[in-house]
Amino acid sequence: MKRPFKRILYGGDYNPNQWGKEVWKEDMRIFKDARINSATINVFSWAKIQPSEDTYNFTELDEVIAMLSQENYDIVLATSTAALPAWMVKRYPEVARTDYEGRHHKFGQRHNACPNSLVFQKFASRLAGKLAERYGNNPHVTCWHISNEYGGECYCENCEKAFRVWLREKYQTLDELNKAWNTEFWGHTIYDWDEVVLPDALGDGIEDAAEPHMTAFAGLSIDYCRFNSDGMLNNFKMEKEAIRKFDKETPITTNMMGTFKGLDYFKWAKEMDVISWDNYPSYNTPWSLVAMKHDLMRGLKDQPFMLMEQTPSQQNWQPYNSLKRPGQMRAQSYQTMAHGADTIQFFQLRRSVGGCEKFHGAVIAHAGTENTRVFREVKQLGEELEKLSNVIPGTVNEAEVGVIFDWDNYWALEYTSGPSISLKYVDQIHRYYRYFYDHNMGVTMIPVDADFSKYKMIVAPVLYMVKPGMKEALEKYVKNGGILVTTYMSGIVGESDNVYLGGYPGPLKEMAGIWVEEIDALATGKTHGGIIAYCGQRKYQNLEELVNKKQVFLALVEGVEDPFNFGYVLRTLYAAGCDGVLVPLRNWTTAADVVTRASAGASEYMNIIIADDMEDTLTYLHQNDITLLCAQRKDAISLYSYTFPERICLAIGGEMRGLSKAVMTHSDQNLYIPYRSDFRNAMTAAASTAIFAFEVVRQKEN
Repeated sequence: MKRPFKRILYGGDYNPNQWGKEVWKEDMRIFKDARINSATINVFSWAKIQPSEDTYNFTELDEVIAMLSQENYDIVLATSTAALPAWMVKRYPEVARTDYEGRHHKFGQRHNACPNSLVFQKFASRLAGKLAERYGNNPHVTCWHISNEYGGECYCENCEKAFRVWLREKYQTLDELNKAWNTEFWGHTIYDWDEVVLPDALGDGIEDAAEPHMTAFAGLSIDYCRFNSDGMLNNFKMEKEAIRKFDKETPITTNMMGTFKGLDYFKWAKEMDVISWDNYPSYNTPWSLVAMKHDLMRGLKDQPFMLMEQTPSQQNWQPYNSLKRPGQMRAQSYQTMAHGADTIQFFQLRRSVGGCEKFHGAVIAHAGTENTRVFREVKQLGEELEKLSNVIPGTVNEAEVGVIFDWDNYWALEYTSGPSISLKYVDQIHRYYRYFYDHNMGVTMIPVDADFSKYKMIVAPVLYMVKPGMKEALEKYVKNGGILVTTYMSGIVGESDNVYLGGYPGPLKEMAGIWVEEIDALATGKTHGGIIAYCGQRKYQNLEELVNKKQVFLALVEGVEDPFNFGYVLRTLYAAGCDGVLVPLRNWTTAADVVTRASAGASEYMNIIIADDMEDTLTYLHQNDITLLCAQRKDAISLYSYTFPERICLAIGGEMRGLSKAVMTHSDQNLYIPYRSDFRNAMTAAASTAIFAFEVVRQKEN
């Protein structure tokens, strides 16, 4: 495999066939001034190079490639199979798509081929092979670009038949299919494979649903997403194989679209030599969301990626196509490279004369000269990147945090009915990613089957679907010291969108240590805390480990019977940095919820050690040179006249009975809080704890 790339590729989509050859020469001069060194060509030229079924004409493409080769360009050569020629649709109408509403399309649009059309597959494979045979040995062809921005669905009869074959391979029997889709619901049991129909508006589609392709059976919707993604991937692999017959080394890619919903990019990445993608943020897209998409593209193969397209100035197809302000394109380009890109490429190099993209930005504007602000900025960036070409390519990005992104979860969460129309997968992932972005912490977006051991922390927001093996992998990760963060709507369903029975979060319940009784859908403008569980191995597990430190701050709490008061004591001690709390043997089971709430969650993090035998426990503390300090007025000195040693255990008693005689006999020093007014009931246990604990903190700080 050729190393992608010997230099930073700087250029973009070039369509010289739209202009006369006198313009080509001028383009080469202007591009050279901007330090442009690459061009993506032949993306939409199928009709030009194959004007009829049996005729190919490579004359113009030969000239373009010869010109770019002479100018020492790196050529990203596309196969042109994204847009069908008119003659093919006219003669073979089955190559066109049928939409969700059941309408069969005529010639037109861009993504217009049925992915399961044998006719399309024949002609596309043949064209890719002819291109590779003709240009595969050209050393300037640096990368192959198959099709363009794969996406969309088809609901024709060919797809329906292919879907049945796909399902049969997946489930083997109708019993397994019915079980997976829970077809007992609404009496939809299927008794013959031919009874399976596509999930479109004419079948199980839900009218006016939150998602346009939602059906009454989420398992059906999800399986069709998987099928459609696999079908298009098979077409990619088909063209790749055709190229490899003549070119064994040159990297092969296709341009992806960030968090695009339609295709399982992690699955696609296994078949791609290098990842490339098209970055088109809107005027109000957060920088953190753009960064997350870059990290996702890098994470697909955990290696550098190509920025295949961005605009130097503005888009044409968004609701508000705002110009990039001075310096914005340069900043976005450097952000891209910081997150792992080895290329900076634009759509497009020269602005089109007509068509729907005529107002899409370009290096050369309609003015046709270098005398524009956009060109000057492109030139400045080109000069800077030229100096970095020996530094950037191949650079590895390392991160200690992995954020799980999973297309099965994406589809399942958004194709299920409920609980909220506002619950969007990408938004939820970004919500948690943004924390790390704001704190300048590196993140890699990872699949559910990643090697978790590479990361100190795994963040799995809305892990709605927990597939086989996921529970075990996460538990192993946590047991080995990893930190797992997950959220609401996690552990709900299996791979067919059937609920795990026994309470939420299903297979994650034991690890999280909780179960969720109810799920509420908050209306617009309402918010909640978000995190359902933060799971990690405790640093200390027993008293023996707690005392094995140079500095030790323990607390012994005795006689505090009210769970509210006990919770308040725990939250104070946790805030003061107490290493652990010793309590007498008692069944706290019924009071646990109250303690947790009163402690504001501190009880979940505090090391609480039950002293089965208090006498033995206190003896053990003395043997380990830990000073026992009792909050007791008898035979005591003022708290503020005492200097705390490095290793202490602070004993706090209840308000009514105080500390027991068994504890008092082991006291090394009694301490009291001076009062301005001698009032026996002045202090609660929680208030006394706060005063003692934070005097410890004050002295340690000083």
